[in-house]
Amino acid sequence: MPQSLVPEPNNIRLAMLGMVDGNGHPFSWSAIINGRYDRQVIADCGYPVIGEYLNAQRTEDLGINGAYVTHVWCDNPEQSKQVAAAAYIPHVVDRPEDVIGHVDAVIIATDIGHEHVQRARPFIDAGLPVFIDKPLTDNRGGLQQFTDWHGVDKRFMSSSCMRYAREFADLRKRMTEVGEPRVITVLMAKSWERYGIHALESVYSMLPAGGYEWVTNTGNENANVVHLRHALGVDVVLVTTADLYGAFGVVQVAGTKGLLQARFTDTFFAFKSQLVEFVTYLQTGVAPQPFDQLREPMAIIIAGTESRSLGGERVYLKDILK
Repeated sequence: MPQSLVPEPNNIRLAMLGMVDGNGHPFSWSAIINGRYDRQVIADCGYPVIGEYLNAQRTEDLGINGAYVTHVWCDNPEQSKQVAAAAYIPHVVDRPEDVIGHVDAVIIATDIGHEHVQRARPFIDAGLPVFIDKPLTDNRGGLQQFTDWHGVDKRFMSSSCMRYAREFADLRKRMTEVGEPRVITVLMAKSWERYGIHALESVYSMLPAGGYEWVTNTGNENANVVHLRHALGVDVVLVTTADLYGAFGVVQVAGTKGLLQARFTDTFFAFKSQLVEFVTYLQTGVAPQPFDQLREPMAIIIAGTESRSLGGERVYLKDILK
């Protein structure tokens, strides 16, 4: 590691943990946090889009003040070495638990919800704050475990980068232009289990939290058509289709007076804003949102999966959240 890139001694020390197929977050997130990356290693990492948006940034826009990824572990040991080389991470560990006692917080950079209780448990038990990639969980047992941990003041947060997308933030500021909202639609690629939360968090904050009543999913595993009903009389339709890359992150809001549309394009801005919020959480101890606003979206993801397995029947969120 070049001497000029040795992390500052007062930085929050972060561990980047885990990598699964189809998700290159350890490469991109480590580069964004550390503020430096090896362009050739990133080019060879298997995710061309990462190099595209990193190379498009100004040097001064990379890096997050007060934090540095000092340790890395991936499920594949060769990928651990590759991520370390890509983002100038000084320590590669043999087991994820080996970072305990050497870092101040951990990032679990995988997006398979049913694995997250197991991946997070050693660090929750050790009292380390944890950021968990979306979705936090995808089943009732996992939601209950995270609820129990929250109840005894364990520190963790989870989010989709879509919550921070500048395109949707701009749309939210213009909501009055549609009058009273009636229908909100989101188009998203990949699977409901892993990317349904991307679709949901694109629009979740456009309506009052706690108002979602029921969910149906009349699609199938490759083409999910998920209908949410909100107490304000708004219908939210989230479509996640495996190969719908031509409309990834398209949002429409229709109301009594108008129509608004937006499309997600600025991946770097969303990722960096998401990671800055986690670092701010570590620095202040103040959670970025009430826990109920983490539970409700997870309940919607769970309900969408359960409704699909029931042939499209309604699943009431109160039954999951009780």
